[in-house]
Amino acid sequence: MADEVQLSADERRLAELGYKQELNRNWSGFSNFAISFSIISILAGCFTTFGQAWNNGGPVAISWGWPIISLFILIIGFTMAELVSAYPTSGGIYWWASKMGGPAAGFFTGWLNLIGLLAVTASVAYGCATFLDLALSTISSGWADGYSLGRVYLLFIVILAVAAVLNIFSGHLMAVVNNISVWWHVAGVAIIILVLAFVPQTHQALSFVFGERINNSGFGGGNLGSGTYWFLVLPLGFLLTQYTITGFDASAHLSEETQEASKAQRRVSGAPSPTPRSGDGSCCWPSCSPYRTPPGSPREAEPSTSSSVRPCPRAGTSSCWPSPRPDSSSAPSPS
Repeated sequence: MADEVQLSADERRLAELGYKQELNRNWSGFSNFAISFSIISILAGCFTTFGQAWNNGGPVAISWGWPIISLFILIIGFTMAELVSAYPTSGGIYWWASKMGGPAAGFFTGWLNLIGLLAVTASVAYGCATFLDLALSTISSGWADGYSLGRVYLLFIVILAVAAVLNIFSGHLMAVVNNISVWWHVAGVAIIILVLAFVPQTHQALSFVFGERINNSGFGGGNLGSGTYWFLVLPLGFLLTQYTITGFDASAHLSEETQEASKAQRRVSGAPSPTPRSGDGSCCWPSCSPYRTPPGSPREAEPSTSSSVRPCPRAGTSSCWPSPRPDSSSAPSPS
């Protein structure tokens, strides 16, 4: 009789899904929250796209667009949180899509997600390079006199290279940096709000904040009342919110590196605990072997040498594979 393998709750959950634990779980629940909070980055997102909203809609695109668009984004976040708490795998959204919609859905979801990640990473790095160049220009007049787009692009390449090296070789350091980033953002946003509230001598009227329209887009000849403004220009201004509050699927991608991932994901989002359903593998645990995965599973595990455990269920089925039921003396017990 082979020795029974002692598995953590996270490993058992992956085993129920026919998925073998591969990555080290050195991220806490707070670190998992921190990476999404940092990627959303109210500071970086708002500063780099504020002009987009101001010139494409004006104050109404910001004062009305932010709360309305945020509500829809929150709904997406809740649905994603429900899924990741049930399927805490590193594949994230493309893995969910392949399980629920088939291989084609997973294929297109994965590629679209990759394209989005590449674009967002490049845009954030370029925005960082632009701000860094401007910051250095305020310190050194010589640096300011030598401004060129080529220099900004060089800074952009350096920032991308540094970020890549940190992500590849120092996952734990990235967790620490993200933890610091949470408080940096909280303090930074608080300081900016206080400055805007108390430093200016006068403030705009509420009618300006919630009613002023601007069209510097070039569409519709600057008209503020046409259909072009309402259905083309104003939605372009909504990109301020859509671009800023994005990337929170990072918490899902890191779920296999997070301790107590299913619980941590729910705490991050505030979503309710998912209810086990037939076909998700929970019907067979603890008599489900973590080292005998169904054929075609995302990661083939080592064959089990024990004949006293049953393999996990096939995806999409509500019953375990036919095999002799283990007796009470040999079946692994839940922790």
